[in-house]
Amino acid sequence: MAETTAIRTVDGAAARVRAPAATITDAASWTCPAPLRDHRTVVMGHGGGGQLSAELVRHLFAPAYGNDVLAQLGDSATVTLGGTRLAFSTDSYVVRPLFFPGGSIGDLAVNGTVNDLAMAGATAAFLSCAFILEEGVELATVGRVAASLGAAARAAGVVVATGDTKVVDTGHGDGVFINTAGIGLVRDGVDIRPERAAPGDVVIVSGPLGEHGVAVLSVREGLEFGGEVRSDTAPLGSLVQAMLDVCPDVHALRDPTRGGLATSLNEIASAAGVGISLQERSLPVPDAVAGACAFLGLDPLYVANEGKLVAFVPPARADAVLAAMRAHPLGAGAVAIGTCVAEHPGTVVARTGLGGTRVVDVPVGEQLPRIC
Repeated sequence: MAETTAIRTVDGAAARVRAPAATITDAASWTCPAPLRDHRTVVMGHGGGGQLSAELVRHLFAPAYGNDVLAQLGDSATVTLGGTRLAFSTDSYVVRPLFFPGGSIGDLAVNGTVNDLAMAGATAAFLSCAFILEEGVELATVGRVAASLGAAARAAGVVVATGDTKVVDTGHGDGVFINTAGIGLVRDGVDIRPERAAPGDVVIVSGPLGEHGVAVLSVREGLEFGGEVRSDTAPLGSLVQAMLDVCPDVHALRDPTRGGLATSLNEIASAAGVGISLQERSLPVPDAVAGACAFLGLDPLYVANEGKLVAFVPPARADAVLAAMRAHPLGAGAVAIGTCVAEHPGTVVARTGLGGTRVVDVPVGEQLPRIC
């Protein structure tokens, strides 16, 4: 027997769903949506970019590797080699499905690493690329992925200089996994770090939020939300350079991928010891994304993006940076969404449309696994 229950979505709208009676009335059938944090094994949330990911890095990996470069804990590490400042980053891509509206795992493998370098003010120069293939995957599929990766690299102006291929047994992979690492030259005079965010800084996002996560989910689950939502995957290096042309003193940049904008803002607030105050009505969430999130009970602030950035800019240069961003194809939808404040250090709050405020915290795990 099934019975109907009401749920409340993130935008306050009510929806009704049908579920087996046992899942509503039998407490023994309930499950916790997030894993407990005092566990002994790896859980999916450890890869989601939220609190579990941060704990894994800080309490397991960082002590094991322990060095000053790793301690930066940014999207990429900035190092000096032979008197030249370089940014260096690596990332792995396990998205499912491999192809989705607006992109593929091949696009992500290039753009994700290029963007991590760009968040340090670097222009990407070279990438490495390693494929881990599952036995039985069709070579035509691998070829499509490789072709999309090559096209994305050419579009981003970066050279895939070296690579590797491994094959794992059937059932021990998911078709294709990719790892890319990248190096790039950091622009002279630039010092972009999360610690540099300061009270008074204007917080700017480069365009609509949540498109990538919803695009991947729509294909994975076979859902339609009143119109196709396409991934925003794109290389942001040229946009960052346009911003630096008018404001070499951009304080902090981050591309809000896993964990979405909320996680990126919390990481910067914590690193700089500042508070962040957002205007919720200013957040650029497309109607299709908002509708999908309302239907699924998700908050768009936690949904992944793959072609957007958030910038912390001195107030005197905010208008110039906004103008430069809006003149660039990848920043046409740029908008100021809030400011850095001295109050509530380490905490992000949003002023709602009704005049109240809510705390925008870091998720424990992840809302949407395997989206990048």
